[in-house]
Formats: sequence, structure tokens, C-alpha cells
Amino acid sequence: MSIARRLALLLCFAVVSISSASAGTLTVAAAADMKFAMAEIAAAFNQCHPGDKVEVVFGSSGKSFTQIQQGAPYDMFFSADIKFPKELIAKGFAQPEPIPYAVGRLVLWSTDPKVKTMTMQDLLASDIKKIAIANPKHAPYGKRAEEALKASGVWDKMESKLVLGEDIVQTAQFVQTGNAQVGLLALSLAMSPKMSQLGFYQLLPDSLHEPLNQAFVITNHGKDNPLAKTFADYMQSPASRTTMVRYGFVLPGEQLAK
Repeated sequence: MSIARRLALLLCFAVVSISSASAGTLTVAAAADMKFAMAEIAAAFNQCHPGDKVEVVFGSSGKSFTQIQQGAPYDMFFSADIKFPKELIAKGFAQPEPIPYAVGRLVLWSTDPKVKTMTMQDLLASDIKKIAIANPKHAPYGKRAEEALKASGVWDKMESKLVLGEDIVQTAQFVQTGNAQVGLLALSLAMSPKMSQLGFYQLLPDSLHEPLNQAFVITNHGKDNPLAKTFADYMQSPASRTTMVRYGFVLPGEQLAK
């Protein structure tokens, strides 16, 4: 058992009440950059709450945002951009306040170790045929990747090289399978045990793009589900915060590493 899991088991009874009268299920829509961190957090929560179950659906924040408005039965929405929870609240689909839970970071990622010293101008090199980013139309990390490429002065020269993933996980898969030589990905994916064995990354300066201020919200569908508030509290627990930091997320109020 990992240190993080042992910590979760030691702390969960002190942090979260598990005295629910009956079993319940919580359905969470989560940004794809949370794939590994949220999987661990949800598993620890489920272990702390016998009989209860958190089920997580991962995807681009923009698509989850649209699905919730179309009636998707998500009790909570963990977005990679705080603007989506704010818009849901403004449109009457979610409860009053978005709750910040992390700041995400963007990286260059490749199976080639030379990415660790690569500049943005190097993306224009002839040996780099394809570069993967998430679709900027509905994926916050894709939008930030576009901003970073524009700020570096290479966007207009490399649009023909771009391959767009539906979300940041599919974007990573393009690089893993050789369909792109480099990807602009979430640090949280690059730091996962699986991807850290497959490739290398370089952290991009946060000055190249708008912040990835991430927030969650309880939807109208989940407002009467007691597990929503319980899980919201669990996200603030030491165990959950430790997991988030281990995957490279910056917690609200903390300084970004350069």
C-alpha cells in the first residue's frame, strides 16, 4: 500500500463523517487533467465510506459544461477552468459558489528526452511533423496551449502541424502512439506514474498563458445528495491535498513553482 493511501486511511475517519444512514452514489464529472489524481482521491473516499460510492466521468470541461445543461445526471463538476462553473451558476444549473481546488500547469511532453531543453521555437523544426494539443474550443488546457504558442510567436507558423485531442488525455495518447512528436499537456498527467515512465516533460512559464484556475461546483442535480457536501469537504482534507500536490497541482493561495 502506498504512503498516500495509508495517509488517506489514517485521516479519513478524522476528517469525514461516515455515519450516513444509507448507501449512496455520487456521480462526478471531472476534467481530464484530474484523471489520475481524482481516481486516487475517489478510491480513498470510497474506502472511507463503506456502502457509498463516488463514480467519476472524465472529459473536457467544455463538453461536461454542455452536458450538464442538457440534463446529464452529474452531481458535481470539477472543471479545469473556473469560468465554466461560474457560467453554470449564472444560468441556474448549479449551486451558488464555485470552489477553487487547484491551479493547473502546462508542459511540453514527449517520448524524446530532448524535450527537456526544447524551446517553443524548436517546435517549428522540420523533424517535428505533428504537435498535439487539446481542442481549444472546449478544453481549457487546449486554450492555454494556444495562448502559449501565440505568445511565443509560433502559432501562425505551425497550425498545419497541430493535431487536436478531444481532451487532454487523448492529446497525450497522440504522443504516446507516435501520431505526434510533442504534446502540450497537463503537468498532472506528465507526473503520473504511467506517463513518467513513458516520456519526459518541460514545465512552461505560466506567463505564456492565462492561469488555469480550477474549481468545482455542486450541480442542481446534486444539491439534495448528501454525499456532494461530504465529498466537497473531503477534497479539502490533508489526504486529498497531499494527492493533488503529488500530481503537480498548485493549491489555491500557494505560489507557482518556476
